[in-house]
Amino acid sequence: MGNIWPVQEARARFSELLEASHAEGPQIVTKHGKETAVLVSIEQWRRLESVAKPSLKAFLLAP
Repeated sequence: MGNIWPVQEARARFSELLEASHAEGPQIVTKHGKETAVLVSIEQWRRLESVAKPSLKAFLLAP
């Protein structure tokens, strides 16, 4: 998975973080050394969203 960015660096270099998410894939942001967020490109987000949503058929057949 992509690079790891401490929150201070992510804030200071947001344009680079944004570009990296598009060019290199998901970028992890840490706060106090703990992973707290991930920045992904809109294309990847939409793919993830479409996989997570059940189809109408699955929804209707669910208990």
